[in-house]
Amino acid sequence: MENFQVCIQIFLIGIISTILVLAILRKNRNNSDHHHQNPPSPPSLPIIGHLHLISLKPHQSFHHISTQYGSIFQILLGSVPCVVISSPEIVKEFLKTHESSFSNHLTLSAIDYITYGAKGMVFAPYGSYWKFLKKLCMSELLGGRTLDRFLPLRREETLRFLKALQKKGEAGEIVDINGELISLTNNIISRMTMSVRCCEEGANSDDSEKIREMVKEVMELAGKLNNISDFIWLFKNWNLQGINKRLKMVRERFDSMMERIIREHELVRKERKEKGDNGGGQVRDLLDILLEIHEDNRIIDEIQFTKENIKAFILELFMAGTDTSATTIEWALAELINNPHVMEKARQEIDSVTTNNRLIQESDIANLPYLQAIVKETLRLHPVVPLFNRQSTETSITCGYKIPSKTTLFINLWSMGRDPKIWKNPLEFRPERFIDKERQLLDLRGQNFQLLPFGTGRRMCPGASLALLTVPCNLGAMIQCFEWKVDGNVSMEEKPNYDVTLSRAYPLVCIPVPRFGQLNNLGEN
Repeated sequence: MENFQVCIQIFLIGIISTILVLAILRKNRNNSDHHHQNPPSPPSLPIIGHLHLISLKPHQSFHHISTQYGSIFQILLGSVPCVVISSPEIVKEFLKTHESSFSNHLTLSAIDYITYGAKGMVFAPYGSYWKFLKKLCMSELLGGRTLDRFLPLRREETLRFLKALQKKGEAGEIVDINGELISLTNNIISRMTMSVRCCEEGANSDDSEKIREMVKEVMELAGKLNNISDFIWLFKNWNLQGINKRLKMVRERFDSMMERIIREHELVRKERKEKGDNGGGQVRDLLDILLEIHEDNRIIDEIQFTKENIKAFILELFMAGTDTSATTIEWALAELINNPHVMEKARQEIDSVTTNNRLIQESDIANLPYLQAIVKETLRLHPVVPLFNRQSTETSITCGYKIPSKTTLFINLWSMGRDPKIWKNPLEFRPERFIDKERQLLDLRGQNFQLLPFGTGRRMCPGASLALLTVPCNLGAMIQCFEWKVDGNVSMEEKPNYDVTLSRAYPLVCIPVPRFGQLNNLGEN
């Protein structure tokens, strides 16, 4: 219903604006006089620009336009100038050769509000403050030593997840895979950040449900490209779709919960100091580390590191580390169910490494090239964030075109993954393509510009290292421990939405048939 209303609103605005400026010639009718300066562009409408060309699946709309105008083209989303690119060579030119000119993210009003004015790391403007947080992420928050410290926690959550699946499988229950995976990833992130489980029965159950619901709503609101006030200057201060009210409610709930959790952490920290206790061997969570920085009264680039910075950072961790990982695993499992020969090959590889006497572990991933190839192939066909963006901070001449300051750059990963000039038989799910000598070294960290699920360069996703541990390990555990029973083939249709992540149109529901009598018998060593 909401998407239908959005379409009607855009349609009406298009009609009204056309009437208002009927005497004005369309600026981009043929572009013939500007090809030497501007990327090619389809004809636009007054006021709404090219919004009428953008469907509920923007990445597919951009792909369709690229088939007519090439791998680089220019559009206007209302009054917002944008350039869309979809080839490795062009991406490299923008994000490596001219990286300094495209070092910011587009920050929509919903994101700005919900992150306290972009006070976290992901959406913060490039500068001293962002550099400080990036260094902090790599050294303390999400660096190798910290991830190693949280390894027992992740193992515990994986085993809990598998036992829940086994119980339902033994009872012949149909399982909503995405729901179970969201619980798993939320538990991992919430325990790492705040030492709280998101799916806990008993005393913390209220907090658990609040966190899950808030993350879901934040992901829905933060990634929308259909907030008219973001793109049409005429309606900049209007709230035509009622989004502001929802934003205010969800931030108030999150803020209230975080204030209480912070107070609880501060109280525990105070008691430890009074007792001279350094933690008794307990692993500090990420909130503890952030509070230490806050208590040190750190000032970065004349900005005080406040509790709002802490809240925004933690919210971004949930946004980046929960739905994205869960959705990737769900897409991968759906492809494996539709390609049983791939599933069996992966299972044989895992069984050969674990010798069927222990569960797969994160340390095994390096010895499981086919499992790694499955993850790469999934992210090629189903990039969890199909469009990632940058915003130019200065005018540049890139790929022979003049790109003005404050132009939004969209990199269409979905389109790149389906480009026959890059991939042979691109619509075929074939992990073997990443075992071939030509592509076996193709990594997921944006070094080759053919596969960029986590971005590239200085603004690459800081949670990539965590995702590259949790996604293959938990997917491998699901392959190792269960057969997956479904009726017929699994639909691979995408959900039509403007949200951050590329979700499935239909939930993956199936019965997990256990391969082992008791998971405990497999051991963990």
